[in-house]
Amino acid sequence: MNHIEGSFKGVRDAGIYYQAWLPEGEIKAVLLVVHGLGEHSGRYMNVVNHFVPLNYAVYGFDHIGHGKSDGAREGVESFTDYTDTLKVYHDMVNGWQTGKPVFLMGHSMGGLIATYYLLDHQAGFRGAVISAPLVKVSDKISPATIIVGKILSALAPKIGLLALDVDGISRDRKVVEAYINDPLVFHGKTPARLAAELLKAMLRVTAEADKISLPFIVVQGSEDKLVDPGGAQMLYDKASSADKTIKIYDGLYHEVFNEPERDRVLKDVETWLAAHV
Repeated sequence: MNHIEGSFKGVRDAGIYYQAWLPEGEIKAVLLVVHGLGEHSGRYMNVVNHFVPLNYAVYGFDHIGHGKSDGAREGVESFTDYTDTLKVYHDMVNGWQTGKPVFLMGHSMGGLIATYYLLDHQAGFRGAVISAPLVKVSDKISPATIIVGKILSALAPKIGLLALDVDGISRDRKVVEAYINDPLVFHGKTPARLAAELLKAMLRVTAEADKISLPFIVVQGSEDKLVDPGGAQMLYDKASSADKTIKIYDGLYHEVFNEPERDRVLKDVETWLAAHV
């Protein structure tokens, strides 16, 4: 496969790092990967190594404040910092791969970004693959906590509120250790501004999910400790798509593409994509 990388200007002229993996033969479709909170596009090599030999081109980029991109770590002014940057990159990919079917693939916070983006731009995709989407407000978060978060977002937007439980990423200890030792992963607490913006985005997706009408598959681990697994079901139930699929994997944790059963998950996605290319 061929690996390319570069940068482009995102919101507020921030330098945004991107990379792509291209097959040696004719490209039959494009996967546009949207990564999750605190991580980066380079953590999707299981996806790359599975799909590029099948003649899919895989494109990814690091969100503002993530990985090799500019910006304070996990710092945003608005959730649309993510979707506006995705629009720029989506247009670039369309220009590079004119006429090729493009599938949007989003994981975790990337699943939230992807579904939020689809509310306004779904006509630009053949379909979507959504993994463990952060689209449902957890029942464990009290109304008082939400109010405090909104206040801190306005008064102290950079203060850290929530830390990720790294043991919830995968049951594969090697994946967890690699995550812990990855210098491109942000290991601090999520800032108050971002937490509040994520909440607003989740509420919009929940309220408007019926606008989503393109074909999609959502994959979710039943024992996900990092997002509410009920979000995947909510998205599936509310979307108006006539062609939609949900796969709940019993016992799997958050990163279904990095679990010991990853081959089964990737094969399920492969089968779905093949039927929609």
